[in-house]
Amino acid sequence: MHREDFEMLNNNIVYFDNGATTFKPKLVVNAINDYYTKYTANAHRGDYKNSLLVNEKYDEARQKVANFINAESSSEIVFTSGATHSLNFVVFNYFKKILKKGDEVLTTLSEHASNLLPWFVLEKEIGIKVKYIELNEDYEVTLENVEKAINNNTRVIALAHITNVIGDIRPIKDICVLAHRRDIKVVVDAAQSIAHTKVDVRDLDVDFLAFSAHKMYGPTGIGVLYGKYSLLEEMEPLFYGGGMNAIYSKDGYIELMEIPTRFEAGTQNIEGVIGLSAAIDYINKIGISNISKYEEELRDYLIKKLKELDFIEIYNISDSNINVAFNIKNVFSQDTAIYLDKYNICIRAGNHCSKVLNEVISVNNTCRISLSFYNTKDEIDLLINVLKNSKNLYKEIL
Repeated sequence: MHREDFEMLNNNIVYFDNGATTFKPKLVVNAINDYYTKYTANAHRGDYKNSLLVNEKYDEARQKVANFINAESSSEIVFTSGATHSLNFVVFNYFKKILKKGDEVLTTLSEHASNLLPWFVLEKEIGIKVKYIELNEDYEVTLENVEKAINNNTRVIALAHITNVIGDIRPIKDICVLAHRRDIKVVVDAAQSIAHTKVDVRDLDVDFLAFSAHKMYGPTGIGVLYGKYSLLEEMEPLFYGGGMNAIYSKDGYIELMEIPTRFEAGTQNIEGVIGLSAAIDYINKIGISNISKYEEELRDYLIKKLKELDFIEIYNISDSNINVAFNIKNVFSQDTAIYLDKYNICIRAGNHCSKVLNEVISVNNTCRISLSFYNTKDEIDLLINVLKNSKNLYKEIL
């Protein structure tokens, strides 16, 4: 599906590590190249044609992001360096100021480190408590278990929309309804969902949402923080400098720019913003519903084929997203990855930045296949055939 758009696929490679980062289509590469070769200038710094063109494209990108996730306004879109930056920004520039000792944050043991470690820091610094929503037998979050975990001290629910190992899709909309009845804020990590399913922040009614461009066919080093405008108004900038102030004087008086510009001090990652804009154009051209449908077919086919191999342990058979966690029985996950690389098949091996998940699935490291719409059933067949010959694994990698 649209494989001709990706130069990387001409390199005799089978790429099953899309949960870590995706390949970039020519449209995105060309957009970035055009910026560097045809109209390089800073954004919102000059009055000449090239600079004004950069201004236009930068602002247009913010509006595209707002439209893509159905934000009420482009003012609710803050550009960051990635989802990790976005989540840390929210924790330390909003919640650190409003939470107090004894307040509780609900999350799960299957979250990415970026949606756990900042809360751990607040736990040490101000005495909040991090509590975990119980996962069901398929390692999924259910509304029932969320409700059971909520008490009078719950102030925040921080969850991935789709997790990066198990791949379960959380009922975020229902969780937000439940949370907002109790005046609980909801923070969503959408890094794994943004390129694979429709994300509508108004329909979900999330308070904050974070994602990265590089997992949605865009460049690295650029991300997005969405926040409801009323909540962003309560936040202070993390950085101070050029571009984010309207006036300052030698006596220390500072008047800040409007939201979201006040949160984007200094020269921003203009290349990244332009690349993200092109990536959104690309996804919209294909259609997110078409992507979701095809990727679901691929995952069903992959699961079916893996289940035929009695020496393979699959940890998330029931989940419907693009991530499949597995191991060859009695083989260390990194050894499996090295073996597959001999055949130019790229997978992820390790704990996938989810180092406490082992307390749930009782396995420290897994192999992870994460699919994209440019993957094919033929590639899956090749993977299966190579796995069938894995009795020779150690002969090949040693």
